[in-house]
Amino acid sequence: MKLLGGRRPAIVLVALMLLATVGWVLWPSGPEVRGEDHTITVVDGPADDQRVTIDATFFPPAGGGRGPLVLLGHGFGGSKQSVREQAMLLARQGYAVLTWSARGFGRSTGQIALNSPDYEVKDVKQLIDWAAKRPEVVLDAPGDPRVGMTGASYGGAIALMTAAYDTRVDAIVPMITWHDLADALFPNATGGGPENGVFKRMWAGLFFNRGGGTPSISGVGGLGGAAGGAGGGPDGGNEAGRDDAGTAPDGSGRPSPSATRGQGRAPTEQEVRCGRFLPEICDIYRQVAETGTPTPEAIELLRRSSPISVEGRIRVPTLLIQGQRDSLFPLSHADANARAIAATGAPVRVAWYAGGHDGGDDETDWVDEQIVAWFDRYLKRTDAAEAAAPAFTVTRDGGRDPGTRRPVLVHATSGRYPGLAGTQTRRVPLAGPAQPVASPPGGSPAAISAVPGLAGIAGGGGGFGVAVDMPGQFATFASEPLTRPLTVTGAPTVRLRVYGEGEVTLFAKLYDETAPGQATLPEGQVAPFKVRASGSGTDVAVTLPAIDHSFDVGHRLRLVVSTTDMAYANPAKAAVHRVALAEPAVTVPLAPELAAPATGPDAWTWALPLAAVAAAVAITLAGRRRRREDRDADPELRDVPLVITGLTKRYRDGEFAVNDLSFRVERNQVLGLLGPNGAGKTTTLRMLMGLIHPDAGEIRIFGHRVTPGAPVLSRLGSFVEGPGFLPHLSGRANLELYWRATGRPAEDAHLEEALEIAGLGAAVDRPVRTYSQGMRQRLAIAQAMLGLPDLLVLDEPTNGLDPPQIAEMRRVLTRYAADGRTVIVSSHLLAEVEQTCTHVVVMHRGRLVATGPVGELLGSAAENGTRGRLEDVFLDLIGEKV
Repeated sequence: MKLLGGRRPAIVLVALMLLATVGWVLWPSGPEVRGEDHTITVVDGPADDQRVTIDATFFPPAGGGRGPLVLLGHGFGGSKQSVREQAMLLARQGYAVLTWSARGFGRSTGQIALNSPDYEVKDVKQLIDWAAKRPEVVLDAPGDPRVGMTGASYGGAIALMTAAYDTRVDAIVPMITWHDLADALFPNATGGGPENGVFKRMWAGLFFNRGGGTPSISGVGGLGGAAGGAGGGPDGGNEAGRDDAGTAPDGSGRPSPSATRGQGRAPTEQEVRCGRFLPEICDIYRQVAETGTPTPEAIELLRRSSPISVEGRIRVPTLLIQGQRDSLFPLSHADANARAIAATGAPVRVAWYAGGHDGGDDETDWVDEQIVAWFDRYLKRTDAAEAAAPAFTVTRDGGRDPGTRRPVLVHATSGRYPGLAGTQTRRVPLAGPAQPVASPPGGSPAAISAVPGLAGIAGGGGGFGVAVDMPGQFATFASEPLTRPLTVTGAPTVRLRVYGEGEVTLFAKLYDETAPGQATLPEGQVAPFKVRASGSGTDVAVTLPAIDHSFDVGHRLRLVVSTTDMAYANPAKAAVHRVALAEPAVTVPLAPELAAPATGPDAWTWALPLAAVAAAVAITLAGRRRRREDRDADPELRDVPLVITGLTKRYRDGEFAVNDLSFRVERNQVLGLLGPNGAGKTTTLRMLMGLIHPDAGEIRIFGHRVTPGAPVLSRLGSFVEGPGFLPHLSGRANLELYWRATGRPAEDAHLEEALEIAGLGAAVDRPVRTYSQGMRQRLAIAQAMLGLPDLLVLDEPTNGLDPPQIAEMRRVLTRYAADGRTVIVSSHLLAEVEQTCTHVVVMHRGRLVATGPVGELLGSAAENGTRGRLEDVFLDLIGEKV
């Protein structure tokens, strides 16, 4: 009965877990979501004379009844199929959802007009008219449904444009989209406008090519469509080339190019050249692509399809979600949209998430939550979501989960949006002379920052982080190593001076230099600009790309100004200019009010193990007698740090790792455990720490037998087989976390003494992932010394240390043992043992060869006529050269 009672907690725990599993399996799923396919005829064009059929799907609210209407747009190159799963999610939340393939995509007819007010905007207004007649849609007035719009990239832009032209739109959530399409394709970091911008050649080519029927380039996690940005995922699906039964995209009723292929008619030259674009868009793109220079007509056309053309007319609650990994529509576009909409008095929230057109993390679940909460507030008109909603959210790196080792993302929030200028600024001095930079003939080879489309080729993953500058083509200016962490949130600015003759195209980028020769380019962002140089120098103010990036202590800010970039059009004419700093500093924006939650494992990752441990403890306490801690203690050895008797351990093949090893270590000794690789030193130390069981023999520490988890092991500090730390935490935080795990009082750790021993200086507050091997080694030794243990065991402690650090380590170990403690050092370096240790145990092939004071062994060697070095003794003892 006692045994049964002891097992009762475990039985209860197992029963609860089984009930939870059964409940999860049998728990009813959400209400069924059904989609209805419809073909909706609309009339558009400047003269309202084009009839287009729109392929749409309507999802009534799951569970029946009425719900607010959400229009869900797809990315460029996708179709309604790209956003089907997101539509079903919204329908389960009680919304009526309408998805559609925009004109020129999927099975919809018409030609692509880039979200023009004369075409796509008119189409969407008529889709709202159609939905207003559905009995499942909540109406605010006859013909006026309560409607929200969301979508990514192309789908985000149509949400903004429709809100400007149709007052029935009540709330929008545009994602990774543009403010000024002309600026997106012809950016200018000097603020001079796209008229003098640098052509974003690769993105423009991919963008135009997607209109010819290849997979999508756009995407965002969650309700926006595909994760991974460029190149595919569910946002793609090659829908633009599957209009098998469609008519010509001009709405004329003629067979479409894709429909005629394989049916006996080859596509026309115009169809091959322009795909499904309007001819005027096709012609303008061809001209721009050939010259690399925007025409006034091109800028006017692109801006007509951009929110910049309707500033002051978007007056609805807006949540802007923009990607940090996005070289197509960077963070500056969301900032411009936010400022324009906020100026009307409409509520605006801004979120920078970890993905974008260049890949990264799509944060699907988090994005979904933000969109649903926004629509709940402004369409269902619930107050709960808005009460705690921050004005600004940015996703940051939270290190890695200790259990799964997967990256952890945290969301820093603020009650106000700081914009790209931040709420504070800091000038970071830069240094470097004026430097010549060459523009290569033909613009090749070119530097690499972000590579459009590469993330899609890799399956929409987290990007490659490639950044390469070509020798002779760039100037570089660097700060001193940072003495305190610096988190930049916004767009840094710098003033440059350019010498030479004629116009030159330049690309500025701000690197995080982690070590000499090692630097990363945050999010692959680069700032292109043109400047007309002069012999006396032309000053230019450059706004660098907006980022949210933490520069750690010891890192440098490195500004690079290059003459080329593979993603842009580069001048073909060779030239040489000089670049200098007009002001010797970079001004960086800060937002210190941003607060992020503490990182750590989810509750279940520690709650379940704790429950299991509690059950195990209950079984142990109820089913067995508690062993007395000192029942095996030998009182005669209570003051002896270590006694090993007959210790034996075999490998699986029967060979001895340790064979009948016996020796004794006293207080105040620094014992060297010496032997070549394979002598059995590390195996001995692992048995000493209770990590593995010996096959025979015993180990006693201060008279107590060593077993796994023996209380006496608390008097031992050890470092065996390399350091292991949480890389995202600082050195200090790792030591503090390790000590907390022991459950002992913080004041017993003697942390400052250990840090002084480590000798890491300011680096102790940097993440361990930035440490060199030698720094990790010193931190591991400091960890072993926490609590100032009576017995300190170190395995090859000088690995990775330079000569001054080795000399200091010798002094530290000698002082440590002189205070009444004992140190055991395992090493295969004879000179180290000779200079550091007072006593030595020599092992070879698992057996004891010799033991005793180092001085005695050296004296014995001198008496025998040898040179009196421990190496000679060791060679004589083992009979072979090491």
